[in-house]
Amino acid sequence: MPTRVIRALIVAAAVAVASPSARGQAPAAGTLARTADGRPDLSGIWQVFSTANWNIQGHQAQEGVQGGQSVVEGNEIPYQPWALAKQKENFVKRMTADPETQCFLPGVPRIMYIPLPFQIVQVPSKMVMLFEYAHAIRHIYTNGNEHPAGHIDWWLGDSRGRWDGDTFVVDSIHFNEDTWFDRAGNFHSDELHVVERFTPMGPDHITYQVTIEDPKVFTRPWKMSMPIYRRKEANAQLLEYECYAFKWEKYYPYPGLW
Repeated sequence: MPTRVIRALIVAAAVAVASPSARGQAPAAGTLARTADGRPDLSGIWQVFSTANWNIQGHQAQEGVQGGQSVVEGNEIPYQPWALAKQKENFVKRMTADPETQCFLPGVPRIMYIPLPFQIVQVPSKMVMLFEYAHAIRHIYTNGNEHPAGHIDWWLGDSRGRWDGDTFVVDSIHFNEDTWFDRAGNFHSDELHVVERFTPMGPDHITYQVTIEDPKVFTRPWKMSMPIYRRKEANAQLLEYECYAFKWEKYYPYPGLW
């Protein structure tokens, strides 16, 4: 198991001692669990149930793809003319060109609504998100530190969080240009700036709102939103979805290596 996973699991185990929701247990019905400093306790296992991973805009059903409603405000993505042409090109080649099909990390915000669960572990200095997809980990620092100087190319960017009342606000920059928002070819550049707002609407769901800004690709900022639901199974836990394991012979074609 990678060292980064071991470190994150140690953190999770430590928090679980003090926080029932960190172990996947929901607070009592109708109540909102809070940490010792009065902040909403978002710890637990969560998942988005939508078709946004396939297409963040409204779309008809296709073979193997459920039809879905738009999560984009106004169902409009304000591409610059050249970028709209690029998106259409991506769409034609989507089944092989989508970076997620090549086992790359999905990027932000896509990793939040890829159709697999994730776990939030909340500690005073940061929010840690553990994803079932490829053992990915997001560290969202809440200690007041600024983003490091850059530009730096990271798959999940650099994330800094703060509280606005009961809403957790996350500002992320320092992305590479190698991820898409969905399987439909909606894309961005390395100037992507993402602001996420996590607002608990009760013990078992969060309203997730995202503002996207990228002056290289879009003519203006735009938004999307969707609910995130708490997994309610008594034994809810993260399992494994290791993309490379399903394509082992492709990436390691020599039998002697496996």
